[in-house]
Amino acid sequence: MFRFGNPEYLWLFAAMPLLLALYLYLNIRKRKDVEQMGSLSTLRMMMPELSLKRSYLKFWLIFAALCTGIFLVARPQFGTKVETVEKEGIELVIAIDVSNSMLARDLYPDRLSLARQILSRLIDVRRDDKVALIVFAGEAYVQMPLTSDTQSAKIFLNSIDPSLVPVQGTAIADAIGLGMSCFSADKEVGKAMVIITDGEDHEGNASEVAAEAAKAGVMINVLGVGSMDGAPVPGDGTGSNYMTDSEGNVVVSRLNEEMAMEIARNGGGLYVRADNSNTAIRALEAQLDELETTRTASLTYSEYDEQFPLLGWFLLVILIVELLIYDKKNRLFRNVRLFR
Repeated sequence: MFRFGNPEYLWLFAAMPLLLALYLYLNIRKRKDVEQMGSLSTLRMMMPELSLKRSYLKFWLIFAALCTGIFLVARPQFGTKVETVEKEGIELVIAIDVSNSMLARDLYPDRLSLARQILSRLIDVRRDDKVALIVFAGEAYVQMPLTSDTQSAKIFLNSIDPSLVPVQGTAIADAIGLGMSCFSADKEVGKAMVIITDGEDHEGNASEVAAEAAKAGVMINVLGVGSMDGAPVPGDGTGSNYMTDSEGNVVVSRLNEEMAMEIARNGGGLYVRADNSNTAIRALEAQLDELETTRTASLTYSEYDEQFPLLGWFLLVILIVELLIYDKKNRLFRNVRLFR
């Protein structure tokens, strides 16, 4: 399949007829000016080294170079390309809480959106790792299995919202258990989990499960999202209505920081509270850097292969040829009549 990477540059071809019309107009004017000095046959005898055909050829070479340049910047692409990339990293499972309380707006723009932003930056700095994504609320599901294609992980992040898990709650223990099944059997590579949650409506024995994971060689880190003061939980996507309890009181969600710290401590990892700075990213990065990395070979598929180098060489040849052609005949090649 053939395509252009930047097809918008093809609109530059709309200017080419105008350039051609301008060139023809200027040549007509030049011809009329010359005819005022005398007949063309007489002038050719007076200037035998002048070659009008060479000037025409030079223009068409420049015209062809401009057309080639437009195709070049439009980035023609054809076929597919497979690259083998050597990476050295760890195995990282990211579990993100998608319960309704993550829509609270005590952080800007809301807890879940900020968590997605932090995870996107974390994936950028951990691009050599193998990453898996888990979403959880009252239940846990694998959103993306372990892969070295970190760009796909960022695409999945954009689709994460509470509708992915119909059962409400905060089943962190289930998320840790499911995350353990995502890791490979390789015992040489470091393994870690990053759990992003507000800890609201905490269920199960997450601390005990985290301790078991630590014994199995998996570091459990917790990223707390929310504030101690809390915020109302939106009842719809607009944030104009809020959830209420059975007595009609507005439900306020608060960060359960004590529980989050206990899980991280038992899991042999780090607890850090999320904010709008890069503090959490730097702290998690330093913690994950302590793990052993291993070198793995991964295949990267590029759907389209760039073809602009061929056009680049063609453009260079045209410009060199144009540069070597003089407007007048070369004395060294006076008897060579290529342009009759």
